[in-house]
Amino acid sequence: MGHLFTTVILGPLLLIQGRIVRRNTPRLAEPEGVRQGMEGSGPPLRLLIIGDSAAAGVGVTHQKDALCGQLVALLAQHFTLSWALHAKTGATTADTIEHVNTMGSQTFDVVLTSLGVNDVTSGSQRSKWLAQQNALFTFCQHTFSSQLLVITALPPMHALPALPQPLRGYLGRRAAQFNAQLKQLTLGDKGKHFLALKMTNKKDAMAADGFHPGADSYHQWASQAAAVITKHFLPS
Repeated sequence: MGHLFTTVILGPLLLIQGRIVRRNTPRLAEPEGVRQGMEGSGPPLRLLIIGDSAAAGVGVTHQKDALCGQLVALLAQHFTLSWALHAKTGATTADTIEHVNTMGSQTFDVVLTSLGVNDVTSGSQRSKWLAQQNALFTFCQHTFSSQLLVITALPPMHALPALPQPLRGYLGRRAAQFNAQLKQLTLGDKGKHFLALKMTNKKDAMAADGFHPGADSYHQWASQAAAVITKHFLPS
């Protein structure tokens, strides 16, 4: 009821603010760098990263500073890592499902996802989005034989400096609602880990557009994901 009331009352203002943000926010390019490879030493591990612009590394200029590059560097200290990045700016969960269906039968021991922001900003219904997320998880477990899904939570959209109020608060509340139910999908399943990121506000935390992560945020994200993956595949 609260979401419906807010949408009805603030709808025109939110729509105007959304258009202004899209027009005025700098459009940052996806970073340069390879998107697949093999490196490291130790037991074999196959990693796939899928998702949106954050997964693609928007906010930095090279993949070595993005989530993928930093996660690969950390995991390569423990594993002989085969990895691939399939992410695209603007991708929704539906877009990602369509893409992975074109990849054919492959094996990835661990899949890390970064999805939801574009679903929230495009007005997707929560129930439909959750069904899509569940379908994506099932696909990865069955078609990619994934043993672990690291499911990144939506960022705290209420704190993104690129968004004005009341749009920022509205999207922040929606993101929190999406996260709460996304977490429920992982409960009791050792093959799924809901990664609720713990970020500190350092100098390079945000990119120049005030919307995407900066190098430091990518480092924190990669470090927390690496800890989860290492613990799962190399239990002490």
